[in-house]
Amino acid sequence: MNAVAKVNDKDATVQPDGAAGQPQPAAPAPKKRGRFVLMAALPLAMVAGGGYYWVTGGRYQETENANLRQAKVSIASEAAGRIVKVDVTDNSEVKAGDVLFEVDPEPYRIALAQADASLAAARLNVEQLRAAYSQAVAQERVAASGLDYAQSQFERSSDLVGKGVNTKSSLDQTRTDLDKAKEQHGAAEQGIVSAKAALGGNPDIPTDEHPTVLAAQAARDKAAFYLAQTTVRAPSDGVVSQASSFKVGQFVGTGTALFSLVETGDAWVEANFKETQLTHMKPGQEAEIVLDTYPDRTFRGTVEAIGAGTGAEFSLLPAQNATGNWVKVTQRIPVRIKLEDEDAKVALRTGMSATVSIDTGARRGFSSLLGAAVAAE
Repeated sequence: MNAVAKVNDKDATVQPDGAAGQPQPAAPAPKKRGRFVLMAALPLAMVAGGGYYWVTGGRYQETENANLRQAKVSIASEAAGRIVKVDVTDNSEVKAGDVLFEVDPEPYRIALAQADASLAAARLNVEQLRAAYSQAVAQERVAASGLDYAQSQFERSSDLVGKGVNTKSSLDQTRTDLDKAKEQHGAAEQGIVSAKAALGGNPDIPTDEHPTVLAAQAARDKAAFYLAQTTVRAPSDGVVSQASSFKVGQFVGTGTALFSLVETGDAWVEANFKETQLTHMKPGQEAEIVLDTYPDRTFRGTVEAIGAGTGAEFSLLPAQNATGNWVKVTQRIPVRIKLEDEDAKVALRTGMSATVSIDTGARRGFSSLLGAAVAAE
């Protein structure tokens, strides 16, 4: 007989004619089977993902509390005076050695001329001292010759008196002349000593090595230095800042800060990491930096140094935990990161916000995962 299709209210099954009246098991529903697979796969995926995160987690430490820093130099004048020329404007870029401004140099030129005259006078004075020394030597020779003559006259007179030819009065006169010649010779010797001391103890000393000339030369160099300082130049490449009110005609004092120069050649990132993130961090580790200004660009860096203390330690009013009002707060420590990219100077401005990620190379491993699981039980 032909097969008869028996259809119940829920499932349709085809039974042979001989099996009529016998119940047949229904096939499992495909929807229920797929739902069970999804329910089992989701926890497994979560466990696998959590385990991977635990094993590999802690290697990369990231913070958004970071800013780009550039060295700022306060520009001041070594020479006081009135500004006669300004070659820069606010936010203008300059190169090392470019002229920033000039102070009126005329008073300093006059001072330099006076110093030159003093130096020439000092050199002339040394020549006069050398001539005085030569004169003292000549006078000593004359005095020595007179002393020899007086000594011979005294000895001759003594012989004649002994023979009864001369009188004692003539002997006394020769004795007086001898004493006078000795005093004159002694004075001449002191004159040589004095003239030699005026030459620094060395009659052959070069003129420009004499102390008086050296002092005059130092005064002249100082005057020349201050004259050169009337022209103020940029100490390095950078951008002029806070110079909007700096104008010609302004009087400036020595050492007074006038405006700032932000050095573009010296840039670094200061990232403030939580103290719990510094466990495996050390200088030399690689870092990735993303500036908010250039979100699609990643800069390479290297950890250069870790701060000596937390920000709270160097604040104006450090926390006084001994007062009893103590609440534990995770502190942050600044980490200095050096930019390694050669082209990292693209329109960088100090203070830019950044996101920093440092590769510490640390891994927890499966053993620590099992230890954490046991500790959780």
